[in-house]
Amino acid sequence: MTVAAEQAVKVMVVDDHPMWRDAVARDLAAAGFDVVATAGDGPQAVRRARAAAPDVLVLDLNLPGLPGVAVCKELVGENPALRVLVLSASGEHADVLEAVKSGATGYLVKSASTEELLAAVRSTAAGDPVFTPGLAGLVLGEYRRLAAEPAPAALPSGPSAPEAPRLTDRETQVLRLVAKGLSYKQIAERLVISHRTVQNHVQNTLGKLQLHNRVELVRYAIERGLDDA
Repeated sequence: MTVAAEQAVKVMVVDDHPMWRDAVARDLAAAGFDVVATAGDGPQAVRRARAAAPDVLVLDLNLPGLPGVAVCKELVGENPALRVLVLSASGEHADVLEAVKSGATGYLVKSASTEELLAAVRSTAAGDPVFTPGLAGLVLGEYRRLAAEPAPAALPSGPSAPEAPRLTDRETQVLRLVAKGLSYKQIAERLVISHRTVQNHVQNTLGKLQLHNRVELVRYAIERGLDDA
């Protein structure tokens, strides 16, 4: 991603420690990102994110007033296009999984270097999941566990039942690769199509299936065995 492209990416930083928050915002701005807002607590984060409309939210989990996972769930629920990168001191598996379930695209621990943070924001902005090493397998394993749980009550069957959404062959191909844990860049290379085309297919599929984010999309695919196809 070029500096010009990064300048088009609007980022908001949320952390209750002013020095850390300012340092992250400064590093992002120096790299060419457009830092549109910062916030120091949960309610403030929600208000300012609604007003500033960032593309990427760099979010701490431990916030006064409203936990980071609640901030993430509320904002992603209102705007599924929002990408959330959790930047937390905690590497606990429970925190990682809760963040992903709330709609976070990625999760990075605060021991990461500045270069790792910038790379993670770039990947998050592109819609690719990014995790501190060792956590990606944990998340994919959780997708599989969730998919193995009993599904909610089935939709009515019979003549009056709604018709299942129909995906194109290419959308199904992309969905299979998403379920296998491939990034959008890897899918683009595998299918010899552009990164933007992959993103468009994913967005179209989310719309057809009435899902909100990649987490729900992966669960849908795994439930239907597409990750083994």
